[in-house]
Amino acid sequence: MFAKASLLVTLTTALSVMTSPTPINVAERAADASPTITLCTAINFGGICVKPAVVSDSCINFTGGLTTLNEEVSSAVVPAGFICTFFDAFGCTTSDPANSDKDEVGLVGGSYPSFGSLSGINGALNFNDKASSFSCSPL
Repeated sequence: MFAKASLLVTLTTALSVMTSPTPINVAERAADASPTITLCTAINFGGICVKPAVVSDSCINFTGGLTTLNEEVSSAVVPAGFICTFFDAFGCTTSDPANSDKDEVGLVGGSYPSFGSLSGINGALNFNDKASSFSCSPL
């Protein structure tokens, strides 16, 4: 009888410890979250907008779940502290390396309501509906 009562107390204690909620510190969880980039298929952040996580120094192709964005990105919000480079070809490469000043564009953290009028290496650049991949790096 004593052994059964002891086992019952042990099980009850174990279950109460296992089911006790652990408080979540929202500030810590937010600090651990990956930053996101907002990509939209229309100017002024209209159309379809997607917020993929920014994975530093990784090439993200507009394939799979991001196919909707392939050659359709018209506006973006780049997270503060990052530079994101958009490319006109998959694999974060340019379709014509001799003209890379027209085949890629780097954007620092901020809002870009129209890819039709961006500042490129050689001045104004129309990159509307051209991007097929991008890569972001911390500044």
